[in-house]
Amino acid sequence: MDEKTLVAAAQRGELPAFNQLVLHYQGLAYNVAYRIVGNADAAADATQDAFLKAYRALGGYRGGSFKAWLLRIVTNTCYDALRARQRRRASSLDDLDVAPEHAWQLVNGHAGPEEQALRRELGRVIQAGIATLPPDQRTAVVLSDIQGLSYQEAAEAMGCSLGTVKSRLSRGRAKLRGYLLQQQELLPSRYRLQSAGHKARDARGMR
Repeated sequence: MDEKTLVAAAQRGELPAFNQLVLHYQGLAYNVAYRIVGNADAAADATQDAFLKAYRALGGYRGGSFKAWLLRIVTNTCYDALRARQRRRASSLDDLDVAPEHAWQLVNGHAGPEEQALRRELGRVIQAGIATLPPDQRTAVVLSDIQGLSYQEAAEAMGCSLGTVKSRLSRGRAKLRGYLLQQQELLPSRYRLQSAGHKARDARGMR
């Protein structure tokens, strides 16, 4: 069955149909949750909670992108998890659980072991940088730049306007780049960024 048929069946209470939707979207949902909360166990809990909430809320789904509708529930569940964490203790980068397998977006299957190791190291630093962003900017970067959602899908998933998504994404990208510039010593040498000043000097030297 196609997605529309599965959703309609799930709305009628057919659990096998909803399970098919879970199987299709669980990887995406978990990856988004992991990037937002920055911890594998917390991401797994948030993903499970989000699917339970989605099942209970199916009656309120009125069409449009089911993926965006589901990711809105995922991101809101992650925000709840982040608020709960802040109440328990102050957030610290030392609490990040950046597992190598979550750098998959940066891994080239044709690269050798050394190249893959470098890309995983870069992925760990990027994830640490993502964790420093405010939740709204973090989510915009995760949905658009990491998961590849369109601006419109990201806007639906975040429950905001297209302009708001673009603004959050622009600010998030700038802050992430600033973080990476400050963490040059942690980046593999070939991936180290240059400041605008360095770029300008290099450009002048090439003329």
